Amino acid sequence: MSSASADVVATSAPPPPSSAPAPPIGWLRAHATFYGGADASGTMGGACGYGNLYAQGYGSRTAALSTVLFNDGASCGQCYKIACDRKLEPTWCKPGVTVTVTATNFCPPNLELPDGGWCNSQRPHFDMAQPSWEKIGIASRGIIPVIYQRVPCVRRGGVRFMINGHDYFNLVLVTNVGGAGSIKSMDVKSSDSADWMPMARNWGANFHSMAYLSGKMLSFRVTITDGQTLVFTNVVPAGWTFGMTFASNLQFKSSP
Repeated sequence: MSSASADVVATSAPPPPSSAPAPPIGWLRAHATFYGGADASGTMGGACGYGNLYAQGYGSRTAALSTVLFNDGASCGQCYKIACDRKLEPTWCKPGVTVTVTATNFCPPNLELPDGGWCNSQRPHFDMAQPSWEKIGIASRGIIPVIYQRVPCVRRGGVRFMINGHDYFNLVLVTNVGGAGSIKSMDVKSSDSADWMPMARNWGANFHSMAYLSGKMLSFRVTITDGQTLVFTNVVPAGWTFGMTFASNLQFKSSP
C-alpha cells in the first residue's frame, strides 16, 4: 500500500487569496503537483492496490489524492477533469487544455512541515502522474493552482476481478470500473449457496470475505457510489486459483 508524496515543497506557491474570482459553476479549486517521473514508472502500485497501472488500463492519466479527497480509499477509481487555473496563474498554465485522471493513490501529509504541506489533511490536492500534469502546466514551475470536477469514468471492456489471499480469506481487487468509478459495497455468492455474503473494504479497491470459497464458481454483486448495482453472475469459474483475474462483459453506465 504505497503512497505518493508531492515533489514540491509548500513554499513553491501561496494558496489563492480569498478575493480570487470564483471558479466556473460546477468546478472546485485545488492545487496540483506531480510525481513518478516522465514515464510515470514511479506511480505504479499505490494505495488503491491497482498494481501496474499500464497493465490495468489506467496508464499515466492518474493522480494521488490528498486526505480529504481520498476518503480512506473510498474514492479509488474515481475520475476527475482538471484544468490549470489561468485566472490565478496565467504564466505557468497551458491555455484551453483539460486532462481527466483516475484516482489510484494517496498523497499523505508531510509530517516534516508544520501544516502538513500541500497534501495536508484539510487541503484538496492532486499529486498527478507527471505526463498528465504536463498536459496542463509547465514543468519548471512544479506546482499550479487548478480547478477540477468529478466526471464519469469511461472504460473499455467490462469490470475485472482479481482474486488474491488464501483459504478463508479472499481478497478481491476490482478494476476497470466505469460510471462513478468508485465502489460503495460488494457481495459474493458461491455456486453451492443461495445467499449473498457481504464483503468488506480491506484497503483501496480491495474487498475481502472470510468464507471458504476456494475453487468454487463465484458471482459478485457490486454497487458503485452513484447507486448503480450490477450482478456479475458466475464471473469466476470453478477451479480458479489465487492470483487469477477474471474479466466480465458488464460495465456500469456513465450516468445512472
